Amino acid sequence: MQDHLRKTIEKIAGAGITSIRTLSGGCVGDVCKVNLNNRESLVAKVGDTGSGLAIEGLMLQYLADHSELPVPAVLHSDDGLLLMTFIDGAGQMNTNAEIHAADLVASLHGVSAKSYGFDFDTVIGGLHQPNPQTGNWLEFFAAHRLIEMASQGVIAGRLPGEMMKRIEAFAGKLDRWLVEPARPSLIHGDMWGGNVLAANGAITGFIDPAIYFADPEIELAFTTLFSTFGDAFFSRYKEHRPIAPGFFEERRDLYNLYPLLVHVRLFGGSYVGSVDGILRKFGF
Repeated sequence: MQDHLRKTIEKIAGAGITSIRTLSGGCVGDVCKVNLNNRESLVAKVGDTGSGLAIEGLMLQYLADHSELPVPAVLHSDDGLLLMTFIDGAGQMNTNAEIHAADLVASLHGVSAKSYGFDFDTVIGGLHQPNPQTGNWLEFFAAHRLIEMASQGVIAGRLPGEMMKRIEAFAGKLDRWLVEPARPSLIHGDMWGGNVLAANGAITGFIDPAIYFADPEIELAFTTLFSTFGDAFFSRYKEHRPIAPGFFEERRDLYNLYPLLVHVRLFGGSYVGSVDGILRKFGF
């Protein structure tokens, strides 16, 4: 870590740095655990102009102010440095932790707004995520999630143009499988296993959000894509909020097109085949 960053961190923390250890992850920039001489620990994410770290700090603060999700406290945020409290997440996602997660996520999805989208554009995996406030969910999901992220994939040379046309056609027919939700719900937006921290049978924190107001089923679908949670989570979640028939059979695959398109934009490769498979399932 550069000397000027060390000095900045020490000034913000009001304590000296005793050690710095690189952490895994860091889609946007380097991530480090910073140990201080007052025995506290912080996490520092370091980026460049346009990294999205300033937005990440705003999203974490929004979750802290408007939800019950445990998130790191933000001490400083700009695109060069995001400094926040360290959360222990060394434990496994066992049954008790899944039940706790369901309570927290159901509560999060109970936070509502007048429209879909958000007060500002956010990021997911460092990628631009537009959030124009929209009264119609199907319109928002089609234009600002599916077509937007597919377009980013085409521009990056990772999504074939032929597949872009299929996605556009599919996005125009969403009302065959989706209905307008009762109301917009606040979602974390990037709830894969690496962003959910647990210890001693409880959830200790949620990190790296990509928040906006949405149909909460898009969040539930994403948790199945990489097996973030299992049956214990869904059984408990349904005690708080019902899940309409057809979610596991159809809608979760439909909604998982968005995170798969994010992965196409970031990595290409086999994710293109996954997108192709879902489009074929729905006849496109």
